[in-house]
Amino acid sequence: MLLPRFPPGASPEWPEYRRCCIRLLLNEPAYLWLLACPVILADAVLTQLILRFIPYTEIDWRTYMCQVELYIKGERDYSLIEGPTGPLVYPAGHVYVHELLYSLTNAGKDIKFGQQVYALLYILSLILTCAIYQHTRGVPNWLVLLLPLSKRLHSIYVLRLFNDCWSVVTAQAAVLAYQKGMDGFGTLLFSAALSVKMSALLYLPGILIITFKRSGLHSTLRHLGILSISQAVIASPFLLHEPQAYLSRAFELSRVFLYKWTVNWRFIDENTFLSPGWARGLLLCHITTLCAFGLFKWCERDGGVFATLGRGFRRPSLPARLAPVTADQVATVLFTCNLIGILFARSLHYQFYTWYAHQLPFLAWRTKYPTVVKIGLLACIEYCWNVYPSTILSSSLLTLGNAALVIGIWHGYPEGKDSMSSA
Repeated sequence: MLLPRFPPGASPEWPEYRRCCIRLLLNEPAYLWLLACPVILADAVLTQLILRFIPYTEIDWRTYMCQVELYIKGERDYSLIEGPTGPLVYPAGHVYVHELLYSLTNAGKDIKFGQQVYALLYILSLILTCAIYQHTRGVPNWLVLLLPLSKRLHSIYVLRLFNDCWSVVTAQAAVLAYQKGMDGFGTLLFSAALSVKMSALLYLPGILIITFKRSGLHSTLRHLGILSISQAVIASPFLLHEPQAYLSRAFELSRVFLYKWTVNWRFIDENTFLSPGWARGLLLCHITTLCAFGLFKWCERDGGVFATLGRGFRRPSLPARLAPVTADQVATVLFTCNLIGILFARSLHYQFYTWYAHQLPFLAWRTKYPTVVKIGLLACIEYCWNVYPSTILSSSLLTLGNAALVIGIWHGYPEGKDSMSSA
């Protein structure tokens, strides 16, 4: 798309032309990268300034390196791989990523180089986010100006070096692949993200919906098969040695986090927070909310969920949809699935902010709230993630902010806005 034709004889200062160009730059998806490129460059400079003037904080990096060192020495029993802050509780992809980092950073001693690797990873996350936004063709370009504003997100990537970052960036690449209709590649990328951290499972319900509507029942089953087989291949060194130890550690669904580190649910007492009943209640709320979106929101354009399921099971080799599955719908459904999981998570630690920080502006614009309310919600959520330690107030505001987004999407655009970008 070209800029509007400049009127013959008009001066370069012609106000109407300038205003038109500014409107296009801020709102027209075709011009998003004209705005995004300087934003990404400025954020790269900001990230380097952070590395230069703010000291690194050791939390889990040394533990990652100690665990990898045991793996390099030949240990394949997950129950025997530990570090200073605890046992290895992540899937095998985490081990391979940090084995590479171990070799690049002189056994983890070259922290500065490790930070530069994470700085590149952060910029890659920003680029992927801009690509997802642009491909939806359903949000104003100026939202990219909000992406570099998170103090906590910079800290998680380049000052703390958490493994969540690798899972998040790979999941972002998967979302972009699904948007482009590259579903097989998207599933492989999703599997890679899941192999680093179990939290990627939050996307799975949305992925099943997208693949079922777009390609049908047989294709959806193939994607589940690809996911299962790839996970088995990635984990094979550990599954062949001690499968029970691997599965119980890498995918421990009943894990209980310490109350003192939680960012959410601080407004309830510790005994309730740690109780099995509370965990079951949150899981029930999570499943119920997903089912509600699935039953009443995510198949509206296809005649409802039962009509969609009927077509899918009657014609298992054909798409179950009526309307095209747009890139906007892909991002909206997957990001909403992730948000619902975060809302009902039993515990959120500070590094978990990476799971959805870059998705928040997009999600806010899938509500029908006034712009001032959307910006207020984003500011409120960012504030809550920067309060350390969390307080009753910050925890309450975070829960209300996340819930307000879910409710707003329910009454807003749960399938995305109408768009011509389909795949």
